[in-house]
Parts: sequence; C-alpha cells; structure tokens
Amino acid sequence: MRAPFILFALVAPLALSACGDPAPSYVDQAWVRLSPNKDAPSAGYFVAHGGDAGTQLRGVMTDYALKVEMHETVSKDGMTTMEAIDSVDIPAKGQVAFAPGGKHLMIFGVNDTAISRGKMQMTFLMANGDRLLVDAVIRKPEGAAAPKPADNAAN
Repeated sequence: MRAPFILFALVAPLALSACGDPAPSYVDQAWVRLSPNKDAPSAGYFVAHGGDAGTQLRGVMTDYALKVEMHETVSKDGMTTMEAIDSVDIPAKGQVAFAPGGKHLMIFGVNDTAISRGKMQMTFLMANGDRLLVDAVIRKPEGAAAPKPADNAAN
C-alpha cells in the first residue's frame, strides 16, 4: 500500500512541471531611426517573437509621438511603394522582423523629450489582449552631425 504512494510522490512534481504557464509572446531589438526632416515621419523597427501560441500584432502606440502606423514596403511591377497594414500574424515559437526594406513603423511627430532621453516607450497591442511595453532606442538620422560641445564647457 505504501509503494503506490511513494511512486505518486516521486512522479507528481514531474507531471505538474509540464503544466506550467505557456511561454508568452515578446518584442525585442526595438529602435527608431529619426527622420532628418522633423516634419517627415521617422521609422521604427523591432522583432516580435511568438510564444507557445500564435497571435497577431494589432497595433503600436506611444505617448512620445503623435501617431504610429504599421507599414510594409512592397515591390510591384518594378515600383516600390509602402502600404499600411492593420495586423501582422506572429506564429507560435516563430518571429517576425520589422526591418529596413520590409515591415516597419511610421512614427509621426516624435516628441523632443524622447529624443533627448534617447529612447521612447512603445506599447505593442496583441490580439490575445496582451499589451507589451518596450523601450525603443532612438538613433539619429544617418549623416547627422555630432552635437557640438557647449560653449561654457570647462577648459
């Protein structure tokens, strides 16, 4: 009578460990390339990773810009254009990269506070109800001059 109890005590922790929470979706490698023209939109990039279950990215928000849209660069009949996209499937245990020349964010009116901080917090809205908060590093426009030293710098 005691042997089944001991066997159960040894096997139960192993069985319960298989019942853990599913791996969540997440976003990393987020960055923003500022537009050299303050009136033109900047571009945002990141990698979205699917957890144990697939989901969809439905949108991105931030308090540090006027508007954020998801776009995709599309080549058709020798022409390259951008098309707005409403959602992106994130496969289970897969990933989707938003990278230059492909899917990307168009970020309108980046706030000066975010620029001075060098990062902006973004909220990624997933179809499963998750809201993922991610800090995106802000990169200056390519070819931008380095900041000049302050005139009152100590000698």
